[in-house]
Amino acid sequence: MSDEERLTTAVERCEILLRESRRSFGEEHPQTLTAMLDLADALWAQGRLIAARKLEHQVVSQRRRLLGADNTETLAALGKLAVTLAAQGELTEARQMQEEVVSGMRALYGETGRSTLRAINNLAGTVAAQGDLAGAEGMLQSVIATVRHEYGRQDPDCISAMGNLAGIRWRQGEWVEAYKLQNEVVELLRQTHGGDDDSTRIALAVLDSMERAIDF
Repeated sequence: MSDEERLTTAVERCEILLRESRRSFGEEHPQTLTAMLDLADALWAQGRLIAARKLEHQVVSQRRRLLGADNTETLAALGKLAVTLAAQGELTEARQMQEEVVSGMRALYGETGRSTLRAINNLAGTVAAQGDLAGAEGMLQSVIATVRHEYGRQDPDCISAMGNLAGIRWRQGEWVEAYKLQNEVVELLRQTHGGDDDSTRIALAVLDSMERAIDF
Protein backbone atom coordinates (compact mmCIF):
# COMPACT_ATOMS: atom_id res chain seq x y z
CA MET A 1 0.00 0.00 0.00
CA SER A 2 1.35 3.41 -0.98
CA ASP A 3 1.60 6.34 1.41
CA GLU A 4 -1.30 8.03 -0.36
CA GLU A 5 -3.45 4.92 0.04
CA ARG A 6 -2.58 4.70 3.74
CA LEU A 7 -3.55 8.32 4.27
CA THR A 8 -6.84 7.83 2.43
CA THR A 9 -7.59 4.71 4.49
CA ALA A 10 -6.85 6.61 7.70
CA VAL A 11 -9.28 9.39 6.73
CA GLU A 12 -11.99 6.90 5.83
CA ARG A 13 -11.53 5.06 9.13
CA CYS A 14 -11.78 8.31 11.09
CA GLU A 15 -14.89 9.35 9.17
CA ILE A 16 -16.57 6.06 10.06
CA LEU A 17 -15.67 6.41 13.74
CA LEU A 18 -16.98 9.97 13.80
CA ARG A 19 -20.30 8.96 12.24
CA GLU A 20 -20.67 6.14 14.73
CA SER A 21 -19.86 8.44 17.64
CA ARG A 22 -22.35 11.06 16.50
CA ARG A 23 -25.05 8.43 16.13
CA SER A 24 -24.35 6.82 19.51
CA PHE A 25 -23.49 9.82 21.69
CA GLY A 26 -24.51 13.00 19.91
CA GLU A 27 -22.65 15.98 18.46
CA GLU A 28 -21.33 17.42 21.72
CA HIS A 29 -20.19 14.27 23.54
CA PRO A 30 -16.48 14.26 24.49
CA GLN A 31 -15.91 11.11 22.45
CA THR A 32 -17.43 12.76 19.38
CA LEU A 33 -15.27 15.85 19.79
CA THR A 34 -12.18 13.67 20.13
CA ALA A 35 -13.18 11.77 16.99
CA MET A 36 -13.49 15.10 15.17
CA LEU A 37 -9.93 16.02 16.13
CA ASP A 38 -8.69 12.60 15.05
CA LEU A 39 -10.30 13.17 11.65
CA ALA A 40 -8.75 16.64 11.51
CA ASP A 41 -5.31 15.10 12.12
CA ALA A 42 -5.88 12.60 9.32
CA LEU A 43 -7.01 15.34 6.95
CA TRP A 44 -3.95 17.40 7.95
CA ALA A 45 -1.71 14.52 6.95
CA GLN A 46 -3.34 14.62 3.51
CA GLY A 47 -2.71 18.34 3.25
CA ARG A 48 -6.43 19.16 3.50
CA LEU A 49 -5.97 22.06 5.91
CA ILE A 50 -9.24 23.85 5.16
CA ALA A 51 -11.28 20.79 6.11
CA ALA A 52 -9.11 20.16 9.17
CA ARG A 53 -9.46 23.77 10.27
CA LYS A 54 -13.26 23.62 10.08
CA LEU A 55 -13.35 20.62 12.40
CA GLU A 56 -10.80 22.10 14.82
CA HIS A 57 -12.71 25.36 15.01
CA GLN A 58 -15.93 23.50 15.78
CA VAL A 59 -14.26 21.53 18.58
CA VAL A 60 -12.74 24.68 20.09
CA SER A 61 -16.12 26.44 20.06
CA GLN A 62 -17.95 23.53 21.64
CA ARG A 63 -15.31 22.83 24.28
CA ARG A 64 -15.19 26.49 25.25
CA ARG A 65 -18.94 26.47 25.76
CA LEU A 66 -19.10 23.12 27.52
CA LEU A 67 -15.83 23.07 29.49
CA GLY A 68 -14.66 26.67 29.64
CA ALA A 69 -11.81 28.53 27.96
CA ASP A 70 -9.23 27.52 30.59
CA ASN A 71 -9.90 23.78 30.44
CA THR A 72 -6.95 21.68 29.33
CA GLU A 73 -8.98 19.96 26.59
CA THR A 74 -10.10 23.33 25.24
CA LEU A 75 -6.55 24.63 25.24
CA ALA A 76 -5.27 21.51 23.49
CA ALA A 77 -7.84 21.94 20.72
CA LEU A 78 -7.00 25.64 20.46
CA GLY A 79 -3.34 24.72 20.06
CA LYS A 80 -4.17 22.41 17.16
CA LEU A 81 -6.22 25.12 15.48
CA ALA A 82 -3.39 27.62 15.93
CA VAL A 83 -0.90 25.31 14.22
CA THR A 84 -3.29 24.96 11.29
CA LEU A 85 -3.71 28.72 11.03
CA ALA A 86 0.06 29.18 11.10
CA ALA A 87 0.46 26.61 8.33
CA GLN A 88 -2.03 28.63 6.27
CA GLY A 89 -0.01 31.79 6.81
CA GLU A 90 -2.35 33.46 9.31
CA LEU A 91 0.50 34.09 11.70
CA THR A 92 -0.90 36.96 13.77
CA GLU A 93 -4.05 35.10 14.74
CA ALA A 94 -2.10 31.88 15.26
CA ARG A 95 0.34 33.63 17.60
CA GLN A 96 -2.46 35.15 19.64
CA MET A 97 -4.01 31.72 20.08
CA GLN A 98 -0.70 30.11 20.97
CA GLU A 99 0.06 32.78 23.54
CA GLU A 100 -3.35 32.06 25.08
CA VAL A 101 -2.48 28.35 25.15
CA VAL A 102 0.91 28.99 26.78
CA SER A 103 -0.69 31.20 29.42
CA GLY A 104 -3.42 28.67 30.12
CA MET A 105 -1.06 25.73 30.34
CA ARG A 106 1.25 27.65 32.68
CA ALA A 107 -1.69 28.32 34.98
CA LEU A 108 -2.67 24.65 34.95
CA TYR A 109 0.69 22.87 34.95
CA GLY A 110 3.39 25.40 35.75
CA GLU A 111 6.47 26.38 33.79
CA THR A 112 7.88 22.83 33.66
CA GLY A 113 4.70 21.00 32.64
CA ARG A 114 4.92 19.10 29.38
CA SER A 115 1.85 20.82 27.95
CA THR A 116 3.40 24.19 28.74
CA LEU A 117 6.72 23.31 27.14
CA ARG A 118 5.07 21.92 24.00
CA ALA A 119 2.95 25.05 23.70
CA ILE A 120 6.06 27.24 23.91
CA ASN A 121 7.76 25.08 21.28
CA ASN A 122 4.80 25.62 18.93
CA LEU A 123 4.71 29.34 19.69
CA ALA A 124 8.41 29.61 18.84
CA GLY A 125 7.71 28.24 15.38
CA THR A 126 5.15 30.95 14.70
CA VAL A 127 7.39 33.66 16.15
CA ALA A 128 10.17 32.50 13.82
CA ALA A 129 7.80 32.50 10.85
CA GLN A 130 7.03 36.13 11.66
CA GLY A 131 10.74 36.89 11.33
CA ASP A 132 11.69 37.19 15.00
CA LEU A 133 14.41 34.55 14.96
CA ALA A 134 16.11 35.82 18.11
CA GLY A 135 12.85 35.67 20.05
CA ALA A 136 12.16 32.16 18.81
CA GLU A 137 15.70 31.07 19.68
CA GLY A 138 15.30 32.30 23.24
CA MET A 139 12.05 30.37 23.67
CA LEU A 140 13.58 27.17 22.33
CA GLN A 141 16.70 27.44 24.45
CA SER A 142 14.48 27.80 27.51
CA VAL A 143 12.42 24.75 26.52
CA ILE A 144 15.53 22.64 25.89
CA ALA A 145 17.13 23.60 29.20
CA THR A 146 13.93 22.85 31.13
CA VAL A 147 13.20 19.53 29.43
CA ARG A 148 16.80 18.35 29.86
CA HIS A 149 16.69 19.19 33.55
CA GLU A 150 13.23 17.74 34.21
CA TYR A 151 13.03 14.79 31.81
CA GLY A 152 16.47 14.12 30.33
CA ARG A 153 18.40 14.75 27.15
CA GLN A 154 16.77 11.88 25.24
CA ASP A 155 13.23 13.04 25.92
CA PRO A 156 11.21 13.47 22.68
CA ASP A 157 10.23 17.03 23.60
CA CYS A 158 13.89 17.92 24.05
CA ILE A 159 14.83 16.40 20.69
CA SER A 160 11.95 18.18 18.96
CA ALA A 161 12.98 21.57 20.35
CA MET A 162 16.62 20.91 19.43
CA GLY A 163 15.64 20.20 15.84
CA ASN A 164 13.62 23.40 15.72
CA LEU A 165 16.53 25.37 17.19
CA ALA A 166 18.88 23.90 14.58
CA GLY A 167 16.54 25.25 11.90
CA ILE A 168 16.49 28.68 13.52
CA ARG A 169 20.28 28.84 13.72
CA TRP A 170 20.55 27.79 10.10
CA ARG A 171 18.26 30.64 9.07
CA GLN A 172 20.39 33.02 11.16
CA GLY A 173 23.47 32.03 9.16
CA GLU A 174 25.01 30.06 12.02
CA TRP A 175 25.58 27.11 9.72
CA VAL A 176 28.23 25.20 11.63
CA GLU A 177 26.36 25.49 14.93
CA ALA A 178 23.15 24.44 13.22
CA TYR A 179 24.88 21.42 11.68
CA LYS A 180 26.35 20.34 15.01
CA LEU A 181 22.97 20.59 16.71
CA GLN A 182 21.19 18.72 13.92
CA ASN A 183 23.84 16.00 14.10
CA GLU A 184 23.11 15.67 17.82
CA VAL A 185 19.41 15.36 16.99
CA VAL A 186 20.12 12.52 14.55
CA GLU A 187 22.24 10.64 17.09
CA LEU A 188 19.59 11.01 19.81
CA LEU A 189 16.90 9.75 17.45
CA ARG A 190 19.05 6.77 16.48
CA GLN A 191 19.50 5.93 20.16
CA THR A 192 15.82 6.28 21.04
CA HIS A 193 14.01 5.25 17.83
CA GLY A 194 16.56 3.39 15.72
CA GLY A 195 18.00 4.18 12.33
CA ASP A 196 14.97 3.01 10.33
CA ASP A 197 12.39 5.18 12.09
CA ASP A 198 10.74 7.87 9.95
CA SER A 199 11.73 10.64 12.35
CA THR A 200 15.36 9.54 12.20
CA ARG A 201 15.30 9.40 8.41
CA ILE A 202 13.81 12.89 8.16
CA ALA A 203 16.36 14.34 10.58
CA LEU A 204 19.17 12.65 8.68
CA ALA A 205 17.91 14.08 5.38
CA VAL A 206 18.01 17.56 6.92
CA LEU A 207 21.54 16.91 8.17
CA ASP A 208 22.65 15.71 4.73
CA SER A 209 21.26 18.83 3.08
CA MET A 210 23.11 20.99 5.60
CA GLU A 211 26.34 19.13 4.93
CA ARG A 212 26.01 19.62 1.17
CA ALA A 213 25.29 23.33 1.64
CA ILE A 214 28.26 23.86 3.94
CA ASP A 215 30.47 21.66 1.72
CA PHE A 216 32.73 20.32 4.48
